[in-house]
Amino acid sequence: MNERVKLIRKQLGMTQEQLAQRLGIGKAALSMIETGKAGLSARNRNILVQELNVNPDWLETGKGNMFNAEPDLTAYMHRTDNSLPLQSVPLYSIEGTAGLVPLFTDQAQSKPVNFIHIPNLPKCDGAIYIVGDSMYPLLKSGDIVLYKQLRDINDIFWGDMYLLSIDIDGEEYVTVKYIQKSDRAGYVKLVSQNQHHADKDVEISRIRAIALVKASIRMNSIR
Repeated sequence: MNERVKLIRKQLGMTQEQLAQRLGIGKAALSMIETGKAGLSARNRNILVQELNVNPDWLETGKGNMFNAEPDLTAYMHRTDNSLPLQSVPLYSIEGTAGLVPLFTDQAQSKPVNFIHIPNLPKCDGAIYIVGDSMYPLLKSGDIVLYKQLRDINDIFWGDMYLLSIDIDGEEYVTVKYIQKSDRAGYVKLVSQNQHHADKDVEISRIRAIALVKASIRMNSIR
């Protein structure tokens, strides 16, 4: 069962700190569970099953589907997050704003295509549709990510998911990736959820804009 806890965390795209916070235990305790040095308590098992929709049969035997239903991938928050009872989050079109950098530079002048209303959501600056499959199955093309802009890349949480604008030969490349520490000085490592996309080290100086992904909305159908 212990190794399946790690598989669940990876599938949810959570760091050990985030899942440990959700389970109400320390990061070290979760690490011991994942490595088989400690058992999974009945309380933590119930949280996985009841709150994250993990299939109890799969958790015990590894047979069947990992989840009984679509897991709530946006239910965790950082300890510093303050949720708001209700806020109107502007939804922008990247094409309409000519990219992420102009949007972040002068958001007041950017016209939203709509507004998103979600109760008890952490404070967000905006939302955009994503393109591409690098974060599949966690995110797919056409889903919406809600973000909080960062002014300083030194404020990042290693292992968390970010919306980035990267300069590639003078052109803007907008993507959603996990950010991890790189072994190369002056670089960060961009990691995809999709295993078909290789990790990539990128110079910090090439990151033109960055925002922490606070929540996501899955678009299951457009009809």
